Amino acid sequence: MRDATPDFEEFVAARSPRLLRMAWLLTGDPHLAEDLLQTALARVWPKWETISIDRPEAYVRRVLVNSHVSWWRRRWHGELPHGELPEPPTAADPYEDVVTGQVVAAAVRALPPRQRAVVVLRYFEDLSVEETAEALGCSTGTVKSQTHRALLALRGKLPARELLLAGGRRDRA
Repeated sequence: MRDATPDFEEFVAARSPRLLRMAWLLTGDPHLAEDLLQTALARVWPKWETISIDRPEAYVRRVLVNSHVSWWRRRWHGELPHGELPEPPTAADPYEDVVTGQVVAAAVRALPPRQRAVVVLRYFEDLSVEETAEALGCSTGTVKSQTHRALLALRGKLPARELLLAGGRRDRA
């Protein structure tokens, strides 16, 4: 087995936090996110000399998304336990932002894998429509339609306040 090239080690050291964040947004679980990132990096490493020539981060992002989708397809998605959120207290809650973040993350995790990948890449990774299409290996029209469907689903699941805090747009009547 050959040793990792210094370029690969530098890439991993520099990009791992951002890639781990993306993996967490895709999986919703910090431990699964670490496993997903490790799997993606293990798949990329043998081909690193070829990959590192042109936009390696985009390639690794695509491997992350594809690995997550294949994991999702293998996993059983029957019952998902969840509890009701308590009524908000009348006093200012110092953890309100944390709860809002968890509500938004749960709503994003409830989306189908393709829509979730589009939302994560477009709004959390701040990629353009074209970059997202390239990362997912689809057309820009597919990205736009998946984004539209995902935002409609999120609007149905999230109160308007969470949508505004998460950066979503609210239709004006």
